[in-house]
Amino acid sequence: MITLPESIRVFERGWLSSNNVLLVDDTCTALVDTGYATHAPQTVALVRQALGARPLDLIVNTHLHSDHCGGNALLQATWPCRTVIPDSEADAVRDWDEARLTFRATGQTCERFTFTGTIAPGARLRLGALDWQVLGAPGHDPHSLILYCADERILISADALWENGFGVIFPELEGESGFAEEQAVLETIAKLDVRLVIPGHGAPFTHVEQALERAFSRVAWLRADPTRNARNALKVLIVFKLLEVRVMGFDTLLQMLDDAAAMRAAASMLKPRAEWHALVKDIVGELAAKNGPLEVDGERIVARKA
Repeated sequence: MITLPESIRVFERGWLSSNNVLLVDDTCTALVDTGYATHAPQTVALVRQALGARPLDLIVNTHLHSDHCGGNALLQATWPCRTVIPDSEADAVRDWDEARLTFRATGQTCERFTFTGTIAPGARLRLGALDWQVLGAPGHDPHSLILYCADERILISADALWENGFGVIFPELEGESGFAEEQAVLETIAKLDVRLVIPGHGAPFTHVEQALERAFSRVAWLRADPTRNARNALKVLIVFKLLEVRVMGFDTLLQMLDDAAAMRAAASMLKPRAEWHALVKDIVGELAAKNGPLEVDGERIVARKA
């Protein structure tokens, strides 16, 4: 039985939306990460149901992938809440620089939002009547942060550590270092006294040592052959898009590989462009096998109903 302090409530979401962590005390109501844009009305409903007549005062973003900040705009429109983001992303958000933000590169969407402040590694936050230390967590994303409460031994790990792995190491698709950074983040977490992890995806868990062992093993496996990370990235991005749009033709998906830089980079690591059609057929076939998340209907790809 997972026991959380009374001031913390976790909304466990699915593929398209990261978990939302609601922290409430006498002076502030705060939400860590806000899910994907298409789920934003549901996010508002969950927060409103939990808070009752109280407004949401603060949004904290661990990083700015679309499944973690896609609800920002609607929450800001619903309540006059403050919003803090990673400091290293401030200029990109202020200018809404889509070349630096990841939404277009992944074929995803995010409504433009604003921010009122920033946080960086070493910062301290008071949320849910608890003190939280902000730690850097590059690897999955160069700008990502995690939050650690030493008194309760709780880690809000975003996509740096899940019960079975971690998020795609996107920098490696762009020829930048990411595996070493993920390894270092896991080593940092291993040195903390953590009894409970609230991950960005999946249920909160207490078997921290076992999760770290699996994550360390996965880093080593990916580093041994970086095309494994590329293939996983392509699978994740394809499934994400299909779960959003539900149905897509193979031709449309191939066009996405040209248009979305992260997908293009992953595909280029795996096959020459002339072989992308066969590559997509192969990957979709894997995702459709054994009652996987997708199914193939002629030239259409369909997301299975959950």
